[in-house]
This record gives sequence, C-alpha cells and structure tokens, in this order.
Amino acid sequence: MKRKFFPKKIFIVEDDPLYIKIVKYVLELDPEHEVHVFTTGKECIDHLYLNPIMITLDYTLPDMTGNDVMEAIKKYNSNIGIIVLSGQPEISVAVDFMKAGAYLYIVKDDDTKEKLLLTVQRLKKQIRLQEEVDFLKDELGDKYDINKNLIGKSKSMLRVQKLISKALQTNISVTIQGETGTGKEVVAKTIHYSSNRKKGNFIAVNVTAIPRELLESELFGHEKGAFTGASTRKIGKFEMANNGTLFLDEIAEMEISLQAKILRALQEREITRVGGTQNIPFNARLIVASHLNLAMEVEKGNFREDLYYRLLGLPIEMPPLRDRENDIFLLAEHFLKNFCHENKLPLKILSKEAKAKLISYSFHGNVRELKAIIDLAGALSEEKIIEKGDIQFNSPKGRASFLDKEMSIKEYIHQIIYHYLEKYDNDVLLVAKKLNIGKSTIYRLLKTDKTQN
Repeated sequence: MKRKFFPKKIFIVEDDPLYIKIVKYVLELDPEHEVHVFTTGKECIDHLYLNPIMITLDYTLPDMTGNDVMEAIKKYNSNIGIIVLSGQPEISVAVDFMKAGAYLYIVKDDDTKEKLLLTVQRLKKQIRLQEEVDFLKDELGDKYDINKNLIGKSKSMLRVQKLISKALQTNISVTIQGETGTGKEVVAKTIHYSSNRKKGNFIAVNVTAIPRELLESELFGHEKGAFTGASTRKIGKFEMANNGTLFLDEIAEMEISLQAKILRALQEREITRVGGTQNIPFNARLIVASHLNLAMEVEKGNFREDLYYRLLGLPIEMPPLRDRENDIFLLAEHFLKNFCHENKLPLKILSKEAKAKLISYSFHGNVRELKAIIDLAGALSEEKIIEKGDIQFNSPKGRASFLDKEMSIKEYIHQIIYHYLEKYDNDVLLVAKKLNIGKSTIYRLLKTDKTQN
C-alpha cells in the first residue's frame, strides 16, 4: 500500500496586516504549504472543514477571543496543531493556552519570524511522525482485517468469526481460550484493528514472559525511587493502552496478589503507579487469553472468582487445528503463498501426497506449527510442487498425538497402515509382517482409496 501525499493546509488567523505578511512569508517558504488567511475567528471556524494540519492564532481578534476560537478548533479536531501569537507577554496567559492544548505560545516581538519558523518546523515534524503512526496502524488494520486474516471455513472458525463480529459492536471485554498456537493474539489484534479503538495503541503483555517481581511495575508503571533500581518514572502498560486495547496473554499464570490489584483497577477504571499516590484514570479495552480453562482454575483456587467474572465478558474458544476439517489446506496454501512472496520465489503448490501427509498429522502446535512446517517445506522444495518428502514433522510429541483426533476405528487403522507404508517405503510385505495382518488387507485399502479419489 503506497502512501499518498497532499498539500498541507495551514490557517493564519490574524487581523494585523503586518503580522499577516510576516506569518504568510514564513509559512510559504515551504512550497508544500497551502496557506489560508482569515481575519476573524468566525471565518476560521467556518472553514475548518478544509481540515488544516496547523493554525497560527492571534490572541486578540475583532469578533472572538483567542480562547474561544481555540476551544472551537479543538472541539472540531483535537489533532490540529495550534500556535498562538500574542502581544501579551504575561506568563499566566501563555500557561492557560498551553494547558488548553496549544502547541506553543509566541509573544510578538522582533524575533517572531525566527521563532515561528523554528516552531513550524518542529510542529510539522511531530505531525509527520503522527501521520506515520496512523498510516502504519491503517496498514495493520488491513493486515488484521477479519475477512482476510482469520482463514477458515470450518464450523468452529465460522463460529469464532461470528463472535468477533459481536465483539466489534461494543467495548465489552473479551476472554480468549485455546491451546498454544491456535491464534489467540491474532484474534485479539483483529478485534482491536477492526474496532473504533484502532487509532489507539494495541499493547500486548505475556504474563509468563515477565519475572513475577517486575510484573506489577510493568503493568502499572512506577515512580522514581519506588524501589532499588527505579532511577526514573516508568509509564505502565495500562497507561500506554489508554484509548486503545490492553491484551494480557496467559492471564491464568498471574499471582493471586496481583490479580487483586487488576480487579481494583478494572472496578475503579484507574491505576496507581508503584510507589505513587496519584490515581490515574484509564480507558482501555481489556482482552485476556489463556491456554488453561479459567473456570477450572477458579475451582482449583488458582484464579480469583470475582476477577474471572469481571474479565469474562465475551468468551471466545479457539479450536485446535485438528478439529478444523479442511482449514488445514486453506491455511497451508495461505502460508505457502506468503512464504514465496516474502522470499521472492515462484509460487509453489502442494501435491496431493503432501496434502495427505498434512491431514494425517495432529498438529499439537496448531496453526503456529503448521506455518513452521510449510515454511520449511517451501525452503526444502527444489521444484514448484511441494512433495510429500518436503513435509517434515519435528514436533516433540510426534505422530503419537494422532490419538487426539476423534475418528472411527476404521479411520485409525487406515492412518496406522499409511504411517507404516510411508516409514517402510511402501513395502507392503514388510508392513503386513510388522502389523501382523494380511497383505490383502493393505492392497484392499489402497485400492478402495484409489477408487474413491
């Protein structure tokens, strides 16, 4: 997705002809600027639909005070950068404007031109950085679009997609449960980047990845001197996620004592930094995830019941890959296409034998494991077709995990026979001997499958 650049509209709101000339000269030094001049506050407000990125605002106007104009501008779009120009040198006036959201207050004097030029450059840099952030967030939004990102047509995945759509209609908290590698964080990001909070930050915290003694500080932040080593103030994840989404992964692993503090933060909608006394309000959507069953953890006494109900919100159960029918093929083809694109390789496809090998595997690592297998196959394959031999399983749990599948005895027998045929290079006599069955049974199986295919 290529970014488009447009002229930057800047308003001058000034009734003094001399300063109109000075400010207009400074702004038009950059040919990127499209400058509009207004001599009254009402004219400026009436033209805000042009969406300026920046406004230089005179403190004293013939029809309105600078405060009133600024309030109207901020109400229309709080992201517009405002530089106040004034003949009033009082510090209190400047402080009031800065508190109201002005970028800078410049006193009109002989150095106004130089001060304004430097301020405009700095403000533009800040605006440009924010545009880059917004642009990247839009790209992430495309990446995590619910229709593009959550691949699968199985009943279980259609159910997940339906629940995500429900989650997007409100700001309800979400609890995602499922085995490792099923895509819990992907679902969390999809909800965030498809919601009305997508302009805010998505902050992810893996509870198990942070030492327990540091987790409270990581979540709530700390004040300087709060403990040994706290040399500066630290902003916590709750504050960083304000107006966005906070994703707490593996929430079931959190200590009971910290769970109580999380509960209080959610009830009061405010936090207190470690070592601090100030209550800091936060407005973040909370999404939590766990590979453990939270209800069972409550029964075991490992998780607070009151926090469980506070977090539960909309529960989403992520299905294991082995229960997702033909989604394995859809995902495998998707990962293979991405691998070829990222590595500038010709598009490769999976052979019928490779697909058969994939479907016979249990994927204890779920979608994450499938991606690793496909990436390896794409690297190993020397042709445009991924063959059976390119598919390699390196799971520590191995093929024995196929017992996790819910199949008929006949289907289990088929898988066992095919496993041994693959292991012994299709030597039917040897396989029959190993399994203590007649070779006619194996031939009949192969003939039946060939007919069906």
